[in-house]
Amino acid sequence: MNLKNLLENVKSGAVSVDCAVERLKTLPYDDLDFAKIDCHRKLRKGCGEVVYGAGKTIPQLEKIIATFVKNNENVLITRAKKEQFDALKTAYPDLTFDETSKIMTLILYETQKTGLIAVCAAGTSDLPVAEEAALTAEFFGANVLRCYDVGVAGIHRLFSKLPDIQKANAVIAVAGMEGALASVITGLVAVPVIGVPTSVGYGASFGGIAALLSMLNACAEGMSVVNIDNGFGAGYAACQINRLAGGKK
Repeated sequence: MNLKNLLENVKSGAVSVDCAVERLKTLPYDDLDFAKIDCHRKLRKGCGEVVYGAGKTIPQLEKIIATFVKNNENVLITRAKKEQFDALKTAYPDLTFDETSKIMTLILYETQKTGLIAVCAAGTSDLPVAEEAALTAEFFGANVLRCYDVGVAGIHRLFSKLPDIQKANAVIAVAGMEGALASVITGLVAVPVIGVPTSVGYGASFGGIAALLSMLNACAEGMSVVNIDNGFGAGYAACQINRLAGGKK
């Protein structure tokens, strides 16, 4: 059943509104051959589809963005490149690009910010991943508290921010080296913590594997761990927690 027929059946009373909502969750995608845009993902999951920018050509991105715009959906593109942004800016003047996180966005309508997510980064070198998490969370409607350069090498810096961090519905802890920040924070807050190991560190950090294994072996209860440098995944998961904390599904 296509969307037009479904709406006609709702109008005639043949299909209830609640039944129509359930069917909308699984309606077909927009097929671009090289990509299939799932414009009903927000209805199913609470957060819409996100575009992974790496490896996509300019024409592909332009068609993908056009499909989002046609469906009146805000656009979030992760791991984008400055060259992609420069090439697309003329067609989409409201497109923005963040150099630190490599996130590109096109906002068609503003999302009301709710709740609070704290994004904590151990060091300045972790900021690209931390900002990817923070901007993702803000895109999907969360208020974000940024606490940067609060690693365990000077743990008093973290303690000075702790009263504000403890107000959050979820905490994202971003750290490279030995990844200790995530364990410390998890032992100090009463909400879920998402650990994000980064590839920051010297030789024995093995590109973030040392931090990943450290976080996976943490003894502090209540921490989940995403993959190395996956700020987006952490931001998305934190948004789902934040939304549930606010009583929304």
